[in-house]
Amino acid sequence: QVQLVESGGGLVQAGGSLRLSCAVSKSIISINLLAWYRQAPGKQRELVVSMTRAGATYTAESVKGRFTISRDDAKNTMYLQMNNLNRKDTAVYYCRGSGLGYDFWGQGTQVTVSS
Repeated sequence: QVQLVESGGGLVQAGGSLRLSCAVSKSIISINLLAWYRQAPGKQRELVVSMTRAGATYTAESVKGRFTISRDDAKNTMYLQMNNLNRKDTAVYYCRGSGLGYDFWGQGTQVTVSS
C-alpha cells in the first residue's frame, strides 16, 4: 500500500502564496501520473495540475499562471506552489499518484484564503 501525506495548508490572505507538499511512501519515479486536486465546499473534486512520469504537465485554466506542480525525486515528494491566491482557491487539496492498476490519494489539506 502506498501512502501519500499532504502538508503545508493553512490560512492565507488574498494575494498571498502557499506551497503544499505531498510525501510519497514509494519512489515517485515509478508513478505514471502525479496530480493535485481540490474540492471546495458543495462542489465536485476537480483536477488542478498534473505531471506525467516524463515530466509533461497540465494546468487547469482557473489556476494557469498562478499554480505550479513540481517534484523532488530524491525526496519522493511532489509540490504545489500556489501564488496570487484568491477566495475561489479555498478548498481541501488532495494529491494523487496513479497508473495502470493503482490509484492512491492523500488525506487532504485545507487551504483557506481570506479577503
